[in-house]
Amino acid sequence: MKLIDRLHKYTQAKRGLLATNYYNLETLQGVLQAASNLGEPVILQLTQSSIDYMGIDTAVALGRTALAEYQVDGYIHLDHGGSVELVQRCLDAGFDSVMIDGSELPFAENVKITKEVVKRAKSYGAHVEAELGFVAKLGQEHGSQGFTQPEEAKSFVETTGVDALAIAIGTAHGFYKQEPKLELDLLERIAAVTPATLVLHGSSGVPHNQVQAAITRGICKVNLATEIKNIFMSTLQQELRNTEEIDLRKVFPNATAEITRLVTEKLKMIKNEEYATAIH
Repeated sequence: MKLIDRLHKYTQAKRGLLATNYYNLETLQGVLQAASNLGEPVILQLTQSSIDYMGIDTAVALGRTALAEYQVDGYIHLDHGGSVELVQRCLDAGFDSVMIDGSELPFAENVKITKEVVKRAKSYGAHVEAELGFVAKLGQEHGSQGFTQPEEAKSFVETTGVDALAIAIGTAHGFYKQEPKLELDLLERIAAVTPATLVLHGSSGVPHNQVQAAITRGICKVNLATEIKNIFMSTLQQELRNTEEIDLRKVFPNATAEITRLVTEKLKMIKNEEYATAIH
């Protein structure tokens, strides 16, 4: 099933689709073991830094091969693409979906760069995500002044033809200093005026009941990255403090297993079973 069709079906059914970043073989294995165990699809995301680290062809081949091996329905997605040039490289490398992040640009420039990406992606049959509003990145302050506005979202989607839109409703990338509070009324107003799939970035650390409430009100794609990195590294660091083992194959498995545990929890949560309806 094409990604756009799955996202539309999941949105209508009021359930989420998890998008997780992977950084190496072990993080990928942890994610896909969870998806395989539950029979759930997943979006595998790569940022520019991960592409630079692994190499674009290696990263894609790793993802594709692992999806087949674990028998998981999945997609390869560029997360936070910062330029048309990077997007083009990813399209040429066979990505199913690309994100162009012009959220820190003026509205008109964000529209312009997103329209160009939509135009290029069309000939590849690729899905396109953009971002509107300000979802703070690590070290940046965030507040209500950066929230996505419904009329701007409507205009942006109509003008660009983008498939999915990451919106700012109170989340931030990285961990939170205090518990976030999602602006669910704002989300409902945005969902009412745009047909684009709505995306929640910065879900790490957001209480599950808030994520589920957001899914019920229109969010479909739920991004997860910070918790993946944190649980892998904290488990690995603990492992290394307690052993002098030098065989990587013996020290990685516990960290990988913790990712499987985390992703299993998230996959069950975003099924939103209390409110979701059957997928047709």
